[in-house]
Amino acid sequence: MMTKVILDVDTGIDDALAIIYGIESKKVDLVGITTVNGNVPLHMVNKNTRKVLQLIGRTDIQVYPGADRPLLREPEHEYRVHGTDGIGNALDDVHLEEAEDNMFAPDFIIEQAKKYKGDLTVILVGPVTNLALALRKEPKIAEWIKEVIIMGGLVSEAGKGNKLPNSEFNIFADAESAAIVFHSGLEVTLVSLDVTMKTFMNLEHIEKLKGTKYYDFVLNSTEVFRGFSQKRYKKNGCALHDPLTVGYFIDPSYIKTEKYFVDVETVSPLGYGQTICDFRNIWEKEPNVNICVDVDAERFVNDFIETLKQAK
Repeated sequence: MMTKVILDVDTGIDDALAIIYGIESKKVDLVGITTVNGNVPLHMVNKNTRKVLQLIGRTDIQVYPGADRPLLREPEHEYRVHGTDGIGNALDDVHLEEAEDNMFAPDFIIEQAKKYKGDLTVILVGPVTNLALALRKEPKIAEWIKEVIIMGGLVSEAGKGNKLPNSEFNIFADAESAAIVFHSGLEVTLVSLDVTMKTFMNLEHIEKLKGTKYYDFVLNSTEVFRGFSQKRYKKNGCALHDPLTVGYFIDPSYIKTEKYFVDVETVSPLGYGQTICDFRNIWEKEPNVNICVDVDAERFVNDFIETLKQAK
C-alpha cells in the first residue's frame, strides 16, 4: 500500500522536472497537485503545471489552485531563473483545454488529510502558504498528515543563500507561513540548499536523454536556468532542488538527516526568511525539523536521468 501524496508546486523549471520525475518513477501515488504563487504568479503556475501534465500524458491528475500571494508580504517572483513564463518557454506550443473549477488548495489538503489519516505525505517545493492556511483552518491536520517534505531553507551553509546571503527563495517568499508550519507539530523535513546545490545536472547529463521523451523539454526549459548558473556559479547546469525533494520521498537514503530545533527569521530585513538551526541546543527547545546534513548527489542525479530516460 503506497502512501498517498500531495505535491505542492510553484511551477518553474525544477518544479516541472520534479513533477515529471515523481510521476515517471511510478513510486509516487499522487492524489492531486496543489499550486501556489512563487517562482511566477499563480495563473502562470496553474498553466505551467497543466502543460507539464499534458506533456507527461497524465491530464487525469487534478490541479488545485491555491494562494495567489504570501500571508503578509507582497509577492516576489524569479523570472531571471525561470524565464518569462516560468518554464523557459519550452511548452509554448502546448494547447490547454479550459481548466476545471477545482477546490481551493488548502481545503483540498484538509480534505485529503482527513480521508487518508496517517497515510498522506505533503511534498512542498514552493512557498508553504497553502499548508499554513490549511493549518490555520484545521489545526488537526498536524496529527493526520504522516509527514511534510519541504524544499527550502539554508542551514549550515550561511552566506550561500539564493535570495539573501542567508535566505533561500521559497522560505523568503513567505517566511510567516514557514514559521506556522515549523511550529505546527507536523513531522517536517527541510531539503535545503545545503544539499540541493550539490545535485547539479549539467549538459553531459542532459545529453544522455537524447532521443527520449523528455530530451527537448529538459534541454529547452533549463536553458535560462543554466545561463543563470553560468553567470552566477560559472557552471552550465542547474541544481535539482525540487526533484531532490521528491527524490527524498522516493528513496530517503539519498539524504542523511538529523533533527534539531529550527526557527525562521520574520523580522530582520538583513535575514528575513533565514532558517536558523539550534545545533547546540542554546534555546533548549524540542527538535521540530529534520535537516539535511549530507546527500548522495551523484547517485541521485544519475537515478533522476535514468528515470526520465526510460519514460515512454
